[in-house]
Amino acid sequence: MGNGGWWRWWGLMIIGAVVAVASSGSQRKEDLLVSRIAFGSCSDQSDPQPIWDAIIKYDPQVFIWLGDNIYGDNKRPFKLFGKERTIGPWKNAPRFVPNSRQEMELRFKKAKTNPGYSRLREKTKIIGTWDDHDYGLNDAGKEFSAKISNQELLLDFLEEPQDSPRRKQAGVYASYTFGPLGRQIKVILLDTRYHRDPLSSDGTILGNLQWTWLEKELNGPASAITIIGSSIQVISNLSATTGPLISSESWGRFPKERDRLFKLIADSKRDRVFFISGDVHFGEIARYDCATGYPLYDITSSGLTKSIEEAVPPPFHFIVRFVASLTPTTMRVMNQNCRFSSCTYGQPNFGAIEIDWDATPVTLKIEVKDINGLTVTGVKMSLLELQAGSINNIATMKTGEYWRHCSPEVTLPWLVRYRLAILFYCAVAFLLLALIGFTYAAVLISRRCLGKCKFD
Repeated sequence: MGNGGWWRWWGLMIIGAVVAVASSGSQRKEDLLVSRIAFGSCSDQSDPQPIWDAIIKYDPQVFIWLGDNIYGDNKRPFKLFGKERTIGPWKNAPRFVPNSRQEMELRFKKAKTNPGYSRLREKTKIIGTWDDHDYGLNDAGKEFSAKISNQELLLDFLEEPQDSPRRKQAGVYASYTFGPLGRQIKVILLDTRYHRDPLSSDGTILGNLQWTWLEKELNGPASAITIIGSSIQVISNLSATTGPLISSESWGRFPKERDRLFKLIADSKRDRVFFISGDVHFGEIARYDCATGYPLYDITSSGLTKSIEEAVPPPFHFIVRFVASLTPTTMRVMNQNCRFSSCTYGQPNFGAIEIDWDATPVTLKIEVKDINGLTVTGVKMSLLELQAGSINNIATMKTGEYWRHCSPEVTLPWLVRYRLAILFYCAVAFLLLALIGFTYAAVLISRRCLGKCKFD
């Protein structure tokens, strides 16, 4: 071999070594052990966003968007009278209207370039799905005409590769696997918008294609933990106990779809599954015991900027907390780790998942944290508690019997289920009677005064 041949041989060896090292490094990065995941939803790009500091301090390896990543639609003011009435029995105009593609693009750009979020993007893997406001219109489903265009904008925001299957499919559902073999975390993100039927239909949420895909994902290779991300709540059904005063979206409003989801998880024999969700502008942890033979948890974090207490002046925050404590619930986890008695949190928050892989047995901590990174509600458990057979007393439940973490909210006694509405209407009636009484008394006093003045 001549000198030129030797040089070529050594060059090829060096290039091969570099490629091997690079490939090895890439593989190690993919298999990096994940022990902390943060998630959140409901972030208005125009609001202050100090919560990113707490999320960065928590130092998650993965951050999951659960929808309303921006507020892309426009909200009209409440108008009971006038040409365009957005509320009341004479409503003739929608309260929310969609924006143009150009405006949606500007709002995604504003959210993406937020200084706090930009710092998180530099060090953390970002994945996510959408909900209605970044889909393009409040409460919209499959009928929304701009969904194809807005899907492209969302995937650009998430920095999805141009050759990603998500850019070719109908909907933004996706799955990811993190960590080395034996300690893998599977994250399944659902699209509860693209194929969803109208709210009052009890039709489909996911659509046939997504259901087929989800079945394949759940019956795929086992993982130490499986997280299913849904933009709307899976286990709690707030509308069942706050209606007709307050209405919110949830899987509970599509009971056939929710039963199908629970059955699919049970039939897959997949252990250690739990949900994360957003949408409702408060944080809570719910639990359902009657589906898989182990507790199914749903950790709701909402929102990063939008929250129910932020919508009212600070002096009235106690009223919001009082109403939350009166709201009937069959699924919410109530324990000593809650900051407030209702075990809900109505201020800006984010969700946190922490796994101690070195513990024996491995432990899981699921929490909702405030703007300072402090826990407002949380549950710590062994992964052994999320395996089939960890709940053995389901068979003893009698037909028609109420059982916490098993009986849906719609099965509550009528007076319990609707006590918020009953109290509200009683309070309104009392105020009206008081107003009538005050007016009547004022009229009587005025007449007497007028009569006395006339006599004098």
